[in-house]
Amino acid sequence: MQKFLSLIFLACIYTLEVNAQELITYPPPKAVVYSMHNDDYTVKVRKPGGEWEDLYEYNVKVDLDKPQDASMVYFDFSGSVEVFVQKNNGNTESVKIRPSSYEIKPVLNGNSITFALAEPGKISIEFDGDKLHNLHLFANPIETSRPDPNDPDVIYFGPGVHVPKDLPGEAFNIASGKTVYIAGGAIVRGKLLCDKVKDVRIIGRGIIDQPQRGVEIRHSSNVTVDGIIVVNPKHYTIFAGGSDHLTIRNLKSFSASSWSDGLDFMSCSDVTVDDVFMRNSDDCITVYGHRWEFYGDAKNYSVTNAILWADVAHPINIGVHGNTEKTGEVIENLLFKNIEILEHDEDDPTAEGCMAIQAGDMNLVRNVRFEDIHVDNFQEGKLLQLKVAFYDKYNAAPGRGIENIYFKNISYNGINNSPSIINGLDKDHLVKDVTFEGLRINGKLATNVVEANIKLGEFTKNITFRSSQPMKKSLMGSPNQR
Repeated sequence: MQKFLSLIFLACIYTLEVNAQELITYPPPKAVVYSMHNDDYTVKVRKPGGEWEDLYEYNVKVDLDKPQDASMVYFDFSGSVEVFVQKNNGNTESVKIRPSSYEIKPVLNGNSITFALAEPGKISIEFDGDKLHNLHLFANPIETSRPDPNDPDVIYFGPGVHVPKDLPGEAFNIASGKTVYIAGGAIVRGKLLCDKVKDVRIIGRGIIDQPQRGVEIRHSSNVTVDGIIVVNPKHYTIFAGGSDHLTIRNLKSFSASSWSDGLDFMSCSDVTVDDVFMRNSDDCITVYGHRWEFYGDAKNYSVTNAILWADVAHPINIGVHGNTEKTGEVIENLLFKNIEILEHDEDDPTAEGCMAIQAGDMNLVRNVRFEDIHVDNFQEGKLLQLKVAFYDKYNAAPGRGIENIYFKNISYNGINNSPSIINGLDKDHLVKDVTFEGLRINGKLATNVVEANIKLGEFTKNITFRSSQPMKKSLMGSPNQR
């Protein structure tokens, strides 16, 4: 009897494991099969030992300096999957999958590779060191719920191509209380505009393709963007001003136009960014005070589990813009944790920095924490810059200061030939109370500014170094992914 019960138990476990193996792929709309395709790679995916399923390889533009055609695929799964990638042009000698801290080891066989994924993630597959014609693979978790297309509070974009009817600024205007669902296999060609609204969700697995801006959030509250892909907007991927309680999760972004930042926040507070992949030809993530018609402090940000690839400008840029009409604004209580920085290319030496705090326009920047951040070698720039700034092009006045900045478990592997900078403007505009705990340059613990290759200016106070053990990162972004 006990043996019989054991067999039943094992059968139940096997059934659960089989049911846990789920794979969902999304064919492209017929209207774009040829126009959006990139044939540099052939990509397939399957459940372990199952039948291979072909994926559609989307073309995405990258790098404004000299725009190039790269590739992108996406799918959803649970359990584990096997992936096959064939490079269709030229011979192959080597392949690398980044972020390298994920430790994915492909098996190379001629011009093709295979590898396994045991959890969702966002990766770059680079044959022979080519970062401009690489393959971006986005493996999403399975969606736990999808809205009812017949619900009057749901704006449902099913598989196919969708264009705004009236085209005022090429925008879909979203009202309060609405859920916008962009299904896998859907292409939306127009920005989603949230203006003076609240309680809006923009979710799904589909693509916003070449909009003026991907999602624009103005004077709004409680807006969530979750799961979608934005391909080559002419301006920002997400532009947010004068808004609060914003959540950006599992967003994937590409841009290769002028001023095509990723996530730009002007006078926004209570912001959560989690599990995003941003490859942009301007700053990937910015936090500012006042700009244009948006006024107010910027407080309470959590940016976690992000992959940032700045083909132009900064992965993280804080503090440049603010309000000089009165006493200035405060940018405070910002957390950046578990971040992979894959590229930084800033041509202006005075503005460089993978992690840049440039306090201008009477801004006071304080209480910022950078933790568990891995930085790959980059084209041009500095690891970090903390500066009270005054740029003739952008500022009407310098910032007030920078204080209480904490760097913990920062790892940089690269040439490190451009020194980082920490400096205020004068004795009344200081950078102070900056702590480094566990900063490692090419694997070596930095215990002072010389070992960290930091130029410390005259107008600084209380810059300290401590030791710490770095944390190993997971391929999985957030335990709360959809």
